[in-house]
Amino acid sequence: MAKYKVLRRVDAFVDYIAEVEADDAHAAAALAASKEENYAWKRTDLAEYDARSFVTLDADGFEIDGTQKGDF
Repeated sequence: MAKYKVLRRVDAFVDYIAEVEADDAHAAAALAASKEENYAWKRTDLAEYDARSFVTLDADGFEIDGTQKGDF
């Protein structure tokens, strides 16, 4: 039997927090979204979920079309 490299991709979020000066909570979110690069973001958490996908890679490390399985 041949051996293949298979990529497992897990659905996840990486959480970051920054302090944003603003008049209210809505303005703080708007400022952070529009000027993301202006803030010092600190990584706080990594949350993984059940969604998983698997795909076989070719010799150059690229995904082989049609080999995807799982949750997309």
